Amino acid sequence: MLTVSLFTRLRPSRPLQFFVVLFFLFFSSCHALTAQQPPALPNGKSSFTVRLMNIEAATNETFRYNATLHNGSAKTVVYELTATMPDGWMVAYKVDGNRITSLNLDAAKSQDISIEINAAVNAKPGKYKIPVKAVSGTDTLLLEIEAVVKGSYGLELTTTTGRLSEEVTSGSHEEIHLVAKNSGTLVLNDIELSSQLPPKWECSFEPAKIQQLEPGKSVDIIARLNVPDKTIAGDYASTFTIRNANTNAQAAFRIIVKTSLLSGWIGILVILLAIGLVYYLIRKYGRR
Repeated sequence: MLTVSLFTRLRPSRPLQFFVVLFFLFFSSCHALTAQQPPALPNGKSSFTVRLMNIEAATNETFRYNATLHNGSAKTVVYELTATMPDGWMVAYKVDGNRITSLNLDAAKSQDISIEINAAVNAKPGKYKIPVKAVSGTDTLLLEIEAVVKGSYGLELTTTTGRLSEEVTSGSHEEIHLVAKNSGTLVLNDIELSSQLPPKWECSFEPAKIQQLEPGKSVDIIARLNVPDKTIAGDYASTFTIRNANTNAQAAFRIIVKTSLLSGWIGILVILLAIGLVYYLIRKYGRR
């Protein structure tokens, strides 16, 4: 409507003004068409970066790195993730909690990747450099991370004799002598003890908690077991556990419950009384 009104207002005696307005309308239309077209994607530089490149942990802990992969090209690229690991080490790549080995990344997009590394059990303390690569058909992005192994956490739980079975009497209080040992190379703090027993059984420990245990050292523990009265004779499974924030250990016990001697004599006496009663009745009424 604007074009029609402008043409109707222009007179033929003013051709210069007519061409100026026509040029203005043509330029405006071209500019509008150009503005509607999406801009071309920049052909920038791709990158593979990590927020923390150096992490310290024990051998039985997981080294976790938060990396970001950026596709700076103008087209979708498939990246394959690889790493050169020491012997016995393992690596996993995760996106949104899912394990992956390759990634399809759109143009000019970035993706957060979690890199999880587990050291070998026999890894010695020290700094390990691990090169991680994101390889595509046209590019190889290198990311070098460091895993600092500070040692290992380890716990062992056994008995002074090495036996994992015990005989107890129904209704009795028994003591089981346990040994907790720090089998790792790092100090263990705040070690707690617990037990998993049959219903209504009770157990207490002395000491109830171990404040600190040096590498290679052991602590004697007494587990005081309370077996309820009238517990049926038989085999029962019990488990003793020691743990702290870094590691734990268990000892599975076979508890053999026997009836008390007094209960046995009472049973024998009841049987004898029953036999005597039957004999008396036979003697008294048997001839009638």
